[in-house]
Amino acid sequence: MKMVRRKDRAIDLQDALAVLAAGEYGVLSTVGRDGQPYGVPLSYTCKNRCIYFHCALDGHKIENIASNPKVSFCVVGRTNILPEKFATEYESVVVFGVAAEVHGAERSSALVWLLEKYSPGFMAEGRAYIEQKDKAVKVMKIEINHISGKARR
Repeated sequence: MKMVRRKDRAIDLQDALAVLAAGEYGVLSTVGRDGQPYGVPLSYTCKNRCIYFHCALDGHKIENIASNPKVSFCVVGRTNILPEKFATEYESVVVFGVAAEVHGAERSSALVWLLEKYSPGFMAEGRAYIEQKDKAVKVMKIEINHISGKARR
């Protein structure tokens, strides 16, 4: 794995995990059978040093993951444009890992974790929604093999 080029901007593992946990969305990057890269923004949650997301039962990202489960996931945290300095304050994290579908208790937990992150004031309604839509979604996990982050704050 290549290291962050700008060592003066590198953040430590705990800081990178904090940016990852706090992010609103991330961009999942996969590669298709034909070698074509594909990046798609998605909602996610991060628990136990893994990233979880839900998706349709089939589609572009599922096809790509089936042929090559190695993925990259990028999150951009807080940003602040500094026009007078021709610069930007930012924080970002890039993860490399392997994606796979999860089942059973881990799947159920991941859906609840997504509720806790995005709809914490609507847990009862969210659980009912999950039950109603349960058969229409896959839940995927990215096991993190490498994580790096950088920031200009």
